[in-house]
Parts: sequence; C-alpha cells; structure tokens
Amino acid sequence: MPVEVKRRKIAVLGARSVGEQRPSSSSVKQFVEKQFIDSYYPTIERAYVKSIAYKGNEYVLEIFDTAGQDEFSPLKAQYAIGIHGYVLVYSIASSNSFEMVQILHDKIIDYCGVTDIPCVIVGAKSDLHSNRQVQFSELERVAEANNAACVETSAKDDVNVGRVFQLCVQEIERRLSNNQAVPQANRCLLQ
Repeated sequence: MPVEVKRRKIAVLGARSVGEQRPSSSSVKQFVEKQFIDSYYPTIERAYVKSIAYKGNEYVLEIFDTAGQDEFSPLKAQYAIGIHGYVLVYSIASSNSFEMVQILHDKIIDYCGVTDIPCVIVGAKSDLHSNRQVQFSELERVAEANNAACVETSAKDDVNVGRVFQLCVQEIERRLSNNQAVPQANRCLLQ
C-alpha cells in the first residue's frame, strides 16, 4: 500500500530589516539548502519545497519566504489564503523585531477572521547571545498567549532550524479534527 504524502503550505514572516540580513530568510535557506550565507539580503518573496518525515508520515512542505514586513505593510493575500501554518521570526538581538511578531500574528488573525492559527514563533540568531535583547522567557510568554509553539535557532550554526518546521507541522496537525484527512487552509474573506 503506497504511503500517503501530505502537503502543507507554510508562510515564514518576519520584520523587514534595515541594513541587516533577515533572520527568516537565513533560516529557510539553511533548512532547504543547508547553507548559510552571511551577506544574503533578499528583497523578493521566494517559494521553496522540501519533504520531511513527521510521526511516520511524509510531508511535502511548500515554504513561502516573504520579503519582510513592517507594522504599516498590509498583509498580502498570498500569506493568508491557502496557508496551513505560520512561522513568525524575530532576532533575539532586536527588541523591535520581537515586537513585530505580535503585530504580524494579529494581522493574520484579523485578515483570516479566526481566533487561532497554527504558528511557531522563532527567536533567530541565538548565536548572538552577547547582543541579546529578548530573553527566552519573553518568547515563551508571547507564544503561550498566542497558543503557539516556540524555539530559538541559529541559521549560522544550524541549531534548531529543522525543528522549526517539525513544530509547524505539529501545530497544523494538532488542530485537525480526528476525521479530517486534509486540513482546510485558512479561509479568508475578502471584503
């Protein structure tokens, strides 16, 4: 009997950085391509595909790496419609990027008209511990308040990068009803 392959769409969003590499793009490149490029400055959205195993099942992940957000950017429809799960990324060395996590989460909730989304909040650049502005306890508090999973990562040192996407699949599957084979992607109303 052939193994069922499950497809999940994941949007990776983070603060638009000024003069520094976006931590969300670094994490995605490390996860998909197993490389860290110190001077990678993406300016456009990119889509990646990667297969993973989770609890004995094969998942094909379509990962949408956005070009970065700021508090005034409207949420684009492609980051909400048809997406199964979200990865919200900030730098542990930037309290401003951490504050953007809640703004992004709220934008997704508002746009989709739901009260709960499958989400992982990621404290990136954990290798910059001497420049830390956001404590792990703050990450845990925000994750708990938003019913999200959380983890700190370092794309540079390849620490917990794969764990991010395992957690995202876990959050997606956790929200499935027992008899639902395929999760409904977030259905957003356009008015």
